[in-house]
Amino acid sequence: MSAEAVIQTRNLSKTYRDFWGRPKVKALNSLTLDVQPGEIFGLLGPNGSGKTTTLKLLLGLLFPSDGEVSVLGKPAHEVTKNERIGYLPEESYLYRFLNADETLDFYGKLFNMTAATRKQRRDELIEMVGLQHARRRQLKEYSKGMTRRIGLAQALINNPELVLLDEPTSGLDPLGTRDMKDLILKLKADGKTVVMSSHLLADVQDVCDRIAILYGGELKVVGNVKDLLESRDETQIMSSQLSPEAISEVESVLKKHGATVKSVSHPTSTLEDLFLRTVEESKARPGRRFAPGEAPGRV
Repeated sequence: MSAEAVIQTRNLSKTYRDFWGRPKVKALNSLTLDVQPGEIFGLLGPNGSGKTTTLKLLLGLLFPSDGEVSVLGKPAHEVTKNERIGYLPEESYLYRFLNADETLDFYGKLFNMTAATRKQRRDELIEMVGLQHARRRQLKEYSKGMTRRIGLAQALINNPELVLLDEPTSGLDPLGTRDMKDLILKLKADGKTVVMSSHLLADVQDVCDRIAILYGGELKVVGNVKDLLESRDETQIMSSQLSPEAISEVESVLKKHGATVKSVSHPTSTLEDLFLRTVEESKARPGRRFAPGEAPGRV
């Protein structure tokens, strides 16, 4: 295996067996992929496609039935490599009667961090995930979004090189989802390698550099997001607003060169963008209501 990749799997397979050792479910079948340093890599697929199994194999929480897996230059079963990894599971099992400060201090002690270092990391991470206002509240009082935030802070307490995120936006509202995606992009800006699994297409498209699509435990597609989504048999031209006469002239030129004009329309945004703009403008101008057909942030 090459030493450059942060993660490498070769024909990685995992079969779950029943009580008598008979094969029951083949959760992963001959997975081969590389994850490069500093990229955000997405594992995409429906529930039961093998995403969580893959993450657990990378952490050494499961042992493969076949194949090889290397993480940070070491075999996945070598537990010392986990000191350089941060992991956010799909459900964060945190101590509900601790507050944010106590939670991060507790996990810092597990990494043998000094009191001064724990305090510094605690303050940095609580500010990073936006929980300054709730740092003294017990976690049992946290909403789902706040729980995901403190879970991410806990995963980063050891300042890891590699961050594994299992369904990081699961259960979050659109605002919480946008905040989580911004935090993931910040991790990349800080030089970390991020692997995130999700079945939410928009989340993966917004933040990932490359993706792998799994189905039935098998790798179906892998590649750069832009390259995979780009339609090379069509050309899109976008301009400022044109008059009907100008549009007619442009269509004539295109037809002259053998092109078929399939549609002429105004560009559209996404429902997520509309929702976020509405919330932000409502914060800035309390009490304002938008007229029918009027979209916030649009002239």
